Amino acid sequence: MKKLFIFAFIGFLAQLIDGSLGMAYGVTSSSLLLSFGMAPAIASASIHISEVVTTAASGISHMKFGNVDRQAIFKLIIPGSIGAFIGACFLSNLPGDVVKPYISLFLLMLGFYVIIRFLIKNKPSSTQRNLNLTTKQALPLGLIAGFADATGGGGWGPLTTPILLSKNGNSARKVVGTVDTSEFAIAISATIGFLISLGWQDVNWFWVGALMLGGVIAAPIAAWLVKTIPSHLLGVLVGGFIILTNVWTILKVWSIDNITEVFIYIGVFMFWIGAITFTIKQYRKNP
Repeated sequence: MKKLFIFAFIGFLAQLIDGSLGMAYGVTSSSLLLSFGMAPAIASASIHISEVVTTAASGISHMKFGNVDRQAIFKLIIPGSIGAFIGACFLSNLPGDVVKPYISLFLLMLGFYVIIRFLIKNKPSSTQRNLNLTTKQALPLGLIAGFADATGGGGWGPLTTPILLSKNGNSARKVVGTVDTSEFAIAISATIGFLISLGWQDVNWFWVGALMLGGVIAAPIAAWLVKTIPSHLLGVLVGGFIILTNVWTILKVWSIDNITEVFIYIGVFMFWIGAITFTIKQYRKNP
């Protein structure tokens, strides 16, 4: 029973972060699951099976609150599903850990760009109906993000959210809602791939059920937060989270002393808090 509450809390926390910031369900839950000694392939499979339910709940919630661009979803889910299926089938033979630092460095730069864009440039409208995304742009983005999601236990949100946010005119609320809703198709494709390659017998259904339970509870709360938080403040929150998570990934690879690592984290937090404070002050002046 104790493990049930632990894994349900993991699912709740992961979905609350993912549903409100458009990323990190896989990153959060896979990190915690691996700390319990679960094999990477089993952890990723468990996460994606649970995401079939949690992303469905999240998508319904985001649609209810008007956070979704349906045209962008259809552009993303086909290439994303293909990439996720391929990534799931070949997880055991892919050097995901080798590529991860380079992807994180790219996302780190995107995170700074997202924050600067929402701090300095014109704020996007939270009522915008369509995201600035063409089919030609969606094809490689969906393939790469879906592939990364299946091989790393998470990656759909960390890749698609900052890239869509970096495009001028895109609403942070629409980006988060669209990314979260489209992830339902990616979770199904990855799950099919894992079940074909691993089989049903290797999946811990107790852990999967607990993750589902926590995620379903958190989904409507997260969607409400996206609807409530001002769009430009949400953009700064997402940008800071992108920076923090990718700095953490990069520092895991680099061999630096603990004191330097602590100072880096302090610097990131100070920058993030300063950006949030500045954004709140600007919003109060011009609501």
